[in-house]
Amino acid sequence: MVNIQKKLFSSKSKIIDLKNLSDKSIKDSIRLGKISQYNLENELCKNNNSNYIKATRIRQSLFREKSGNNFKIPIDKFNSNNFYEKILNKNCENVIGYIPIPVGCIGPITINKEVCYIPMATTEGALVASTNRGCKALNNGIKSYVINDGMTRSPLVNFSSVQRSIEFKTWIENNFDLLKKIFNSLTKFGNLKSIKCNLAGINVYIRFNATTGDAMGMNMLGKGSSKCLEEIKKYFPDMKILSLSGNTCTDKKSSAINWINGRGKSVIAEAIIDKNIVKNVLKTDVNSLIELNYKKNLIGSSLAGSIGGFNAHASNIITSIFIATGQDPAQNIGSSNCMTLFEKLDDGNLHMSVTLPSLEVGTIGGGTGLPGQKECLKMMGINDTLLAGGNSKKLSMKISGAVLAGELSLLSALTTDDLIKAHMKLNR
Repeated sequence: MVNIQKKLFSSKSKIIDLKNLSDKSIKDSIRLGKISQYNLENELCKNNNSNYIKATRIRQSLFREKSGNNFKIPIDKFNSNNFYEKILNKNCENVIGYIPIPVGCIGPITINKEVCYIPMATTEGALVASTNRGCKALNNGIKSYVINDGMTRSPLVNFSSVQRSIEFKTWIENNFDLLKKIFNSLTKFGNLKSIKCNLAGINVYIRFNATTGDAMGMNMLGKGSSKCLEEIKKYFPDMKILSLSGNTCTDKKSSAINWINGRGKSVIAEAIIDKNIVKNVLKTDVNSLIELNYKKNLIGSSLAGSIGGFNAHASNIITSIFIATGQDPAQNIGSSNCMTLFEKLDDGNLHMSVTLPSLEVGTIGGGTGLPGQKECLKMMGINDTLLAGGNSKKLSMKISGAVLAGELSLLSALTTDDLIKAHMKLNR
């Protein structure tokens, strides 16, 4: 083994023969610091892509030995459809396997006159069945509207005095066109919409807001706002850049600013449900639904001090679709801001709506290009034929429709005490 290592790691030798070594030899070399387990794929797979699974197997074995736990995370069939090549250096590091998640389907559901089938990746029994029941009750269809579109990023800078911070804020307000030109020059599909500054003493939180085409847009905003800061530095050399994100964006955290001003796609979906459908399909009545929604989702959430949580379980539907379609699951926090409303119409039928002010989605980038996730998007009618930005808007509207169906079904079940019965049957 020592002779092999001397030959393999001599200054005149390149690491090109790892694929011919046994797992044990490679692990011994990693322990000696001759090979980085972090870069194992790059070294092991230089001449043989099939060794991606071998890299994963070796790394899992190492972590199993280090942890002292005999875990066995699935790795077989990992590189079918070149899956591993797609995630490498893009979606995950220190890969030790994959976790299979069941994907269910709801539908048909008609959204903006299009008959849809929507995938939901979840391990919560009864969720898909319940949401699908809501679809059946929405036979008149759903209308969905994107009323605002803009991803945000909020760098944090500071100065030596409040007066200087105010001068900076004034300059930003008077030079938006200059910064917009710089921002837009970096991207084909991005368009800077606004820049707003919030002051806290000598600290300035700059909230850039831009449309980002079909991308969710965080990288686009990060790149654009960073370039703008370079330009601003010419006029304010005393400006200290503390962070590219000062948390007033706000990303992956609950915040009133997203609930009030929106982030990503702001979407409203509405539907009219016939009172007979409410009675015969949902097994309840219009008045009971309205009362429950008011006292649970509005009063109850207010007593809890909720920010954006004026709904029954919007996050359930949103997160399951996020996982299925390659969105960032952590963004379910802001994306699940939702207000569910019921109103009785003059004819006795039920008007229902869900308002989602900060749905953060994209159809390119991140996990959207992975094989399974791409097929789920395809299932939802997401393709490359729409103009830039059209696909991400379409996705957001379909998600809003699914949320409406899920809210309708759960609230109906709560009025009849069917919720616990369903979970005892499907989720035990």
